[in-house]
Amino acid sequence: FSRRHKLYREELNLTSAAAPLPLRPEASWLQFHLGITRDGLYPRASPIITRLLQDMQDLATISADYSQDEKALLGACDCSQVVKPSGVHLKLVLRFQDFGKAMFKPMRQKREEETPEDFFYFVDFQRHNAEIAAFHLDRILDFRRVPPTVGRLINVTKEILEVTKNEILQSVFFISPASNVCFFAKCPYMCKTEYAVCGNPHLLEGSLSAFLPSLNLAPRLSIPNPWIRSYSFDGKEEWEVNPLYCDTVREIYPYSSGNRLLNIVDMAIFDFLIGNMDRHHYEMFTKFGDDGFLLHLDNARGFGRHSHDEPSILAPLSQCCVIKRTTLLRLQLLAEAEYRLSDVMRESLLQDRLAPVLTEPHLLALDRRLQLVLAAVGKCIDTYGEAKVVANDTVQPKPPASDRAKPTT
Repeated sequence: FSRRHKLYREELNLTSAAAPLPLRPEASWLQFHLGITRDGLYPRASPIITRLLQDMQDLATISADYSQDEKALLGACDCSQVVKPSGVHLKLVLRFQDFGKAMFKPMRQKREEETPEDFFYFVDFQRHNAEIAAFHLDRILDFRRVPPTVGRLINVTKEILEVTKNEILQSVFFISPASNVCFFAKCPYMCKTEYAVCGNPHLLEGSLSAFLPSLNLAPRLSIPNPWIRSYSFDGKEEWEVNPLYCDTVREIYPYSSGNRLLNIVDMAIFDFLIGNMDRHHYEMFTKFGDDGFLLHLDNARGFGRHSHDEPSILAPLSQCCVIKRTTLLRLQLLAEAEYRLSDVMRESLLQDRLAPVLTEPHLLALDRRLQLVLAAVGKCIDTYGEAKVVANDTVQPKPPASDRAKPTT
């Protein structure tokens, strides 16, 4: 494969440095970045997002490389900036024209496969369809905190191998006994051919998530989740053994004032609906200050078990007994027969080329879990009263015109 790749690049004269490309102001990636505000990553009705999703589905890749996680394992970047890299969960950065860039997560598990009961959340496979479904659910909930994500069939030979300049990535391609083109992650542990992903023979489905603006242009903070889980086989965190844990959190800045705690509850509700137990950190744009929205990134460990609801994910809600009025109203609407969450999700996911993205049991699990969220809110209201539980966020101050996460050119 390395020899073939070298000949391919020589034939197309790809060995010389490419001329710099101009930045087109109308490029969907740039317009997406310019549209980020303190209310979310994109407006409620945004034609730009439709065009961005289309571009990620259609545009040819011009380069491919490992993500920073894999590079950290290889010593190519600062490992302290990577929370928990894992070579098993291979992901690549694909680049397109107009400086477009997306994170590619290949299919590792079939849709109908459930995560085994004996798996810990931190050793579970990451699922490409979970990333796609999480974007649609986030948009339905009107959070708009998950980067735009689509499914795509990738020709791993033409769209990864033949466009990458990374010799390590080139070296991990091979032909399987079934004559399929496969590749795997190159890292110090669990990176063997048995953990490879394979095309059929060249085509491999996966998710593509649009990159956010560069940290140099729109700085972000990565903050440990107060309800972080123990990443050991037998350890427990304080929140798991102390029912009054939220009282401690409320005394700590920035959870002592503002809407940060309410945003944590939003995130917990979102994670409970998708079944994600792996929310160890969250990120937010520094430009919007302490009350900015939380980014819901890395959702590939969601939608693993439709037959199990994990109540501990709802700990921020059940322990703190607070929720935004806008969030509660949206959840109540999606519990109505006319706007049932599973039906809205099913219709939304049909827009993706990899439809059906979720199996029917996963869709029905959303309805069941939504009822559990509303029951938890109802229990809080019965205990403390609606005035103390439901925070009125329906009237927001108008942000200044300059209050945007704009990258400068």
